[in-house]
Amino acid sequence: MAIPLSQLTTWSNQGATVSAKATHESIRNALSCDQSPIKDRVSRGSIKLYLQGSYKNDTNIRADSDVDLVVELTAAFGHNAAELPYDQKQIHDRSYSNATYDWNDLRRDVVTALVNYYGTTNVDASGNKSIKLLPSSGRLKADIVPVVSYRKYDYFYGTDSYNAEEGVKLYHRATNRAIINYPEHHFRNGASKHQNTQNQFKSVVRIMKNARNYLVDKGLLDKDKAPSYFLQSLIYNVPNSYFSSDLSESVRSALSYVYTNPIDKFICQNGLTPLFDKSEDSWNTSDAVATIVALVDLWDRWYEI
Repeated sequence: MAIPLSQLTTWSNQGATVSAKATHESIRNALSCDQSPIKDRVSRGSIKLYLQGSYKNDTNIRADSDVDLVVELTAAFGHNAAELPYDQKQIHDRSYSNATYDWNDLRRDVVTALVNYYGTTNVDASGNKSIKLLPSSGRLKADIVPVVSYRKYDYFYGTDSYNAEEGVKLYHRATNRAIINYPEHHFRNGASKHQNTQNQFKSVVRIMKNARNYLVDKGLLDKDKAPSYFLQSLIYNVPNSYFSSDLSESVRSALSYVYTNPIDKFICQNGLTPLFDKSEDSWNTSDAVATIVALVDLWDRWYEI
């Protein structure tokens, strides 16, 4: 027996965004106030502050309590110039000098600004990727991610003659491993996908996130097997033709597609990186399959579970 439409409709609803906006504004104030070491860089625009994640992409559900905010240093950038042909790399090396203010400086100053504004007890800087701001009255918990701009070059013949995909770069603090993401590509592709699926893509993503949480609460799926970013990318790979104005049919078709088709070649929603590979930052197919099987079983046995 399929999950009833009334339940799907409830699960498809977007969570509240007012607290997220207030949290974003509070952090922006913290990073641009007089006590912030990066105040001038923010005012000059060499540091950008913006939301990412479910609140940015309109896929947040009621259970989402964390706000993801990026602090991007645009006055410096990482790149893959070492992968260019030798002559192009030489031109690139002559075109740019080494940055005098880098990711480590940015992260240090963001931590300082947050501690100055919120106090030491409200800021947890021990994480390997993000700085955590603890929740307070009217403010959600936030993951603040300092990054530098990143360019993935196709070619480089000069500062006015190159082509590159633009993303962001940070470092895992324990291992110093570089992590590269493409949040703007993720956002644009999601918006386009939603428009090209009769405005059903984001609703289906929210349903899948709620269904996953339901399975976790029932003890039928481990909470770490299906992070929201990967689950959303899984649904992104479902062809647009599988979505329709019928919400139940869209969910059934999406589950059917990911259940019956090979998923090993799926890509992330950013369109640039594989959903599954051997890197530490990707999903693994065994966890994905376990998630898909659990979701299909929930659909088929709703009144028994």
